[in-house]
Amino acid sequence: MPYHVCIDIGGTFTDCLVSDDQGTIAIFKSPTTPGEFEKGFINVLGVAAEGLGLAQRDFISQIDIIVHGSTVSTNALVEGKTARAGLIVNQGHADILTLREGPRKGAFEWRLDYPGPYIPRKLTRTVRGRIDVRGQEIVPLSIDDVQSAAEHFRQQRIESVAVGLLWSVVNPDHELRIRDILRAALPDVPVTLSHEINPIPREYRRIIAAAIDASISPIIRTYVRSLQDALAAAGFAGELLLANCLGGMMPPEEMMRRPIYSVMSGPTLAPIAALALTTERDVIVGDMGGTSFDVSALRDHQVIIAPDSKINNDSLGIPKVDVRSIGAGGGSIAHVDSGGLLHVGPQSAGARPGPACYGLGGTNATVTDANVVLGILDPDFFLGGRIKLNRSLAEQAIDRIAQHLGVRREEAAHAITTTSNHNMVAAIEEITVREGINPRDSLFVCGGGGTSCHIAEMADILGLKRYLIPRFVAGLSAFGGLISDLRWEENGTLHTSSRQFDVKRVNELLRRLRANGNDFMKSAGVPESLRRFEYAFFGRYEYQSWEIEVRFDPPHTGLADSDLDKLVEAFHQMHDRIYSIRSDHDVVEFTTWKVRAIGSRAGSDLWRSHVLAAGGEPAQPKRSRPIYMRDNGGMRPVPVYDAHALSCGATIAGPCLIDANTFTALLTRDHVGTMDQYGNLLVEVH
Repeated sequence: MPYHVCIDIGGTFTDCLVSDDQGTIAIFKSPTTPGEFEKGFINVLGVAAEGLGLAQRDFISQIDIIVHGSTVSTNALVEGKTARAGLIVNQGHADILTLREGPRKGAFEWRLDYPGPYIPRKLTRTVRGRIDVRGQEIVPLSIDDVQSAAEHFRQQRIESVAVGLLWSVVNPDHELRIRDILRAALPDVPVTLSHEINPIPREYRRIIAAAIDASISPIIRTYVRSLQDALAAAGFAGELLLANCLGGMMPPEEMMRRPIYSVMSGPTLAPIAALALTTERDVIVGDMGGTSFDVSALRDHQVIIAPDSKINNDSLGIPKVDVRSIGAGGGSIAHVDSGGLLHVGPQSAGARPGPACYGLGGTNATVTDANVVLGILDPDFFLGGRIKLNRSLAEQAIDRIAQHLGVRREEAAHAITTTSNHNMVAAIEEITVREGINPRDSLFVCGGGGTSCHIAEMADILGLKRYLIPRFVAGLSAFGGLISDLRWEENGTLHTSSRQFDVKRVNELLRRLRANGNDFMKSAGVPESLRRFEYAFFGRYEYQSWEIEVRFDPPHTGLADSDLDKLVEAFHQMHDRIYSIRSDHDVVEFTTWKVRAIGSRAGSDLWRSHVLAAGGEPAQPKRSRPIYMRDNGGMRPVPVYDAHALSCGATIAGPCLIDANTFTALLTRDHVGTMDQYGNLLVEVH
């Protein structure tokens, strides 16, 4: 029996979802192994094999496809453990990564030190040569300067080089010649060109993208090859696909060629899962793991693509699925400051040593410890009983917080979870209200093992009317990877406006971008019948500083002059949706054009064929368990339902708990859940 597998490595647990050719999906978890991710990768495959009653090698040999979401590059960037990279820029522009785009962080924080450049000045070299905005060479490239830079990099023992020159998106000749010279002088050093990795006119974003790509290139190459070797040794002969930050998958060879697309790739799979789980127009997706809470959204049932995002003090440079992350996970550490105020996160106990209740040496109070003390988590049924939690150690950790606050143990635990909830609510409001989405009119889709413990209180704070607890809530990102398509984007710079719209050149660019997308799909082995393309432009009103992305559907024969009104109106509508204002008489400028190539994977929708039988009897709890309810003044017993015993159409009302092998859900008063045919619990707040 062939299997499809998705493995998502998180900060605390590594998730593995396995699908067979009948559409049956099973979820497995094992502790993450920081620093040895490929070891944890093979470990969780062993757990899955055991759960399926197979020998590990027999199971792995039957896997057709493994899709994988990794945090390797993100962790390297956040922790500053990247490769030693050099940078080549135009003469007179050595400080482009220092000055960034001008505004400093905190306009009125005059004592704030200006952050250093991503690549230090001693590893930045300038060369003479200049291309102008029309692509004309006004100063020839100095070969001597490039060779001098190569010698400097050799002496500095750099591991990769980024090249970013002005207006290379119009004429890349100088960047291409520099690469040829560097390859001859430094044959083992990878070179990233800015016009290839991020072809947009904004110099800083294009060059920072090249710099980041170069700095993680050796890391991703090493990781991917180590993973391929480990899988081959374990008997895997199928296809390996890697998650990218666009919400899709890429072959390993393409990821090693453009490693920047692996940054923040894991969390982008959660909104892809939400796309499949619901047809609602506006959706909020919250994924609470062990170290962080990731929040994303669907607007008009489309994944929101952010034109930019931050890594520490620097821009990532490239567009990616808009996911905001904060340090609010199950392992987030609670502490009381000198003023007596309680804080939760962003520091995390991680996988090692983990929360105190894990019994692995951790002593700090965490959100997971608080949920154990409150009775929400059953110490004997964590991960279906595979891991036993130590309630006594959790109580000891919470007692130290209670002593600082001068309250009882349960009150301190409740304060920890409530503080964490408000932190997550703030992140949700950031991505919804600012993106023209009303949380009260949106469906919230839970992801991560911890979200279902906290969503009821968050729903009341936000005024949510409905939320969904998916069957695979504890592995939502892995589920997204299991069903995701192959995705790739091609961008091109072409500045035109509604005043003098150059339809001929726009069509030529779109045809070229589509051809590049077709080449990618062909190299990935996607047949033409499973390919589709989406189009977008980045536009702005004349004299505006920043663009917004607007999707459009060009006719099969290409754009015509008569289509300009539709493009302009689409821009007005999106601008009004985001900023609540439109200016119908202003000129609209088009700066960048995008073609997104999407390749469907055969069998990715088989999960819909596995449905629950409709039940005729009301849902019955398996037992009761006391939990802390502040409104009732203390610990009170509530019914506990077995999620795996609920049939399609079963209805349960809070206050109650729902236990599953990989998650626990808490419903509070006035929250009523109904099980759908796929095993997802839709909760309505009355």
